[in-house]
Amino acid sequence: MMRLDSQEADAPLFGDDDDDSPTATRQKKSEIKHPLATFFHLFFRTSAILVYLLCEILSSSFIVCMVTIILLLSCDFWTVKNVSGRLMVGLRWWNQVDEDGQSHWVFESRPATSRKVPTNSESQIFWLGLVVCPVLWVIFVFSTLFSFKFKWLAVVIMGVALQWANLYGYVRCKVGGKTNLRSMATNYLGSQFFKRAMAKQGP
Repeated sequence: MMRLDSQEADAPLFGDDDDDSPTATRQKKSEIKHPLATFFHLFFRTSAILVYLLCEILSSSFIVCMVTIILLLSCDFWTVKNVSGRLMVGLRWWNQVDEDGQSHWVFESRPATSRKVPTNSESQIFWLGLVVCPVLWVIFVFSTLFSFKFKWLAVVIMGVALQWANLYGYVRCKVGGKTNLRSMATNYLGSQFFKRAMAKQGP
């Protein structure tokens, strides 16, 4: 049996900064505080895409290119899931099994009262990389099918699976672990339809 949990992280996961002065707060919002995490957040996923696009130029061996892409995708999945999400935006998700054998999906976010606020620059870089790259892998799936390059199908499907898993996990962290995303989307579409209907009935 699987159960979804949403938790607010405590001090061991997200420690607060000691300096909460206005100047320090402004610096936190504008500067990149974790350059190494920011670099590797983009490095592995962009490298996997570049190797896929340039594989015929870089190497004539399909096996070498495939293994390289899979290794880059695996490193990216681990880095984004365990490092960059926690440091750059204060989010983390994972699965754990309790003593009864029940599987729990845990989605954590830094408490709103925390003084350790993610910077705007890091947040924008994190979400941009998290959203754009999975979309590209979906495009690669269709291009592989339409060009009949079926030998690449397993590679691009793995890219979709690993990167969309991280995207889904962090979206759940962002909106709340117990929030039903389907209901959320339905409510949004309903509200947009209602606004348009009211606008048409206006004078």
